[in-house]
Amino acid sequence: MGNIKNLIFDFDGTLVDTAPLIIKTMQATIRALSLPAKSDAECQSTIGVRLEDVPEVLWPEIENISEKFATTYRRIFDELKRPLKVECYPGVLETLRQFHATGYRMAIASSRSHTSLEEYVTLFNLNDCFSMLVGGNDVRHGKPAPDPVLLILDSMGWKSDETMTIGDAPVDILMGKAAATKTCAVTYGNSSIESLEAVKPDFIISSFKNLECVGF
Repeated sequence: MGNIKNLIFDFDGTLVDTAPLIIKTMQATIRALSLPAKSDAECQSTIGVRLEDVPEVLWPEIENISEKFATTYRRIFDELKRPLKVECYPGVLETLRQFHATGYRMAIASSRSHTSLEEYVTLFNLNDCFSMLVGGNDVRHGKPAPDPVLLILDSMGWKSDETMTIGDAPVDILMGKAAATKTCAVTYGNSSIESLEAVKPDFIISSFKNLECVGF
């Protein structure tokens, strides 16, 4: 992988397929708060954005609902996550463990809360693979701002030119670019290929296992 020593991953839509759970939770939140209806596709398009920032994307005409939306969503999510299980995408677990064994240093920069992120990483028994986890509530500015990646780089002492940011959403790629890292988009997640191509990642892959073959 050339001079790349560090890999920073998005979580939802990149490592784990949480879309069905997120969409179901968001639709329940919309009903609970009597917000204007949104399609499943519209809800899915916000995956990768911090909960507190979702209302500004979906209902820019409605003010001061950020905190209430996030609080209601988290309550409903906790109720639904027990019966609705999530799974890693094909090839994720074995590829991550192979990277870890090979000596790559890895971290996660997610928009979900730090506590929730920790729970899922523990669920999949991946704690030892990651040097650092950054959730949406660990930074002042969420994606596409570079804050999550910069926090990891600063905390771990990693160099940006030795780091690759991998994600399924344009905000992930823009975050990595803003932090001066290389970027790789995955097309199997929650965003269209067209939207990913528009932000010009350094690499685009259609399967997580293909990350092993990227010439960086």
